Amino acid sequence: MEAEAAGEVRHWAADVNGISLHVAERGPSTGPAVLLIHGFPELWLSWRHQVATLAARGFRALAPDLRGYGDSSVPADPAAYSIFHIVGDLVALLDHLRLPKVFVVGHDWGAQVAWHLCLFLPDKSFAKLGDGFYINQFQEPGRTERAFGRYDVATVLKKFYAAEIDELIAPPGVEIIDFLQAPSSPLPWMTDDELGQYAEKFQKTGFTGPLNYYCMMELLYGLCRNWRLTAPWSGAKIIVPAKFILSENDSGLQSFGTEKYVKSGGLKSNVPNVEVSIIEGHHFVQQEKAERVNSEILSFLDKFASEEASA
Repeated sequence: MEAEAAGEVRHWAADVNGISLHVAERGPSTGPAVLLIHGFPELWLSWRHQVATLAARGFRALAPDLRGYGDSSVPADPAAYSIFHIVGDLVALLDHLRLPKVFVVGHDWGAQVAWHLCLFLPDKSFAKLGDGFYINQFQEPGRTERAFGRYDVATVLKKFYAAEIDELIAPPGVEIIDFLQAPSSPLPWMTDDELGQYAEKFQKTGFTGPLNYYCMMELLYGLCRNWRLTAPWSGAKIIVPAKFILSENDSGLQSFGTEKYVKSGGLKSNVPNVEVSIIEGHHFVQQEKAERVNSEILSFLDKFASEEASA
């Protein structure tokens, strides 16, 4: 209890769904739980700003390293990274903690996991974009690992974290990691020490586990499964209250038809109770614009705290 009161980050591991899942936790264990799900190439550390703010407001912030990342298990089989495995890890984690309800926050890949978690538990092809498209490269077994191997881990991460282009597509015959540029100066929203913490973990585990997430998408090379596996939920709506925070300069908003899908009402059709907020920033917005993202998350969570207080 002293650690909780002091607001320290508590690190622990849970044996769930056949793997060991590392979790960073902060805030009172009796507070409303908030599950924060990171993306690529990230760790629980990507939520460091939100974890601190949530804990200070009395929430129990839970930020795991997803399977394949950081201090969690790294299964060797690409098939062990289906959306069912990843969501299953988190469901098992909530069962382990005996949490019947939880607020869910996701970024990048973590957002896909969050949507599916809400879909499964409510109480296409990119080939036309060519070989230079980063996802198509990520899907070819061993290709990206070899390309990444030409750089030290910190440089690989910095290239992605600093990317400010509309679409991650390299010119013909060029690997995406060679196309991206690493600035010589530190990132304005990440210290060299924080970058070093990421690099240390990815140096230990490598990138194959995280890249296997892309291998489970329905794209090239015949290895992908997620769209077929989730076919029974085609047309299903996510009915839980949700908030979708986008940054206006995120390549994910500019590509894939995301902006049109959101602004035309497509998202609202599939997620009737969604609130959309488009803010300034780029892809890693929860770190780049931490205070604004914290404010957006808290404004959403506070609605439910008010409802419980008046009930």
